[in-house]
Amino acid sequence: MADKPMTKSGLVAFLAEKSGMSKKDVSTFWELLVDTAYKQAKTVGEITLPGLGKLMKKNRAARQGRNPATGETIQIPAKTVVKFRVAKAAKDSILGK
Repeated sequence: MADKPMTKSGLVAFLAEKSGMSKKDVSTFWELLVDTAYKQAKTVGEITLPGLGKLMKKNRAARQGRNPATGETIQIPAKTVVKFRVAKAAKDSILGK
């Protein structure tokens, strides 16, 4: 692995080499995994990817904020956001704890 961030094609090539699968099979599997994660997060509200983390849909309540340029108080409307919580195993592996 190089010093640059891995792209999708680089990840597919790496996984194909390590697993002995074809690049096409790995790419198809990756697309299926991503599509399933998106659908589960949308319909159920979350999906856990063991060892990696949890993708979840969260509702944020309406709140008051402040315009930093003018100092004026503004109302921020409620909205739904997507969050990813990194698994403890991933943190420990990356940070070396």
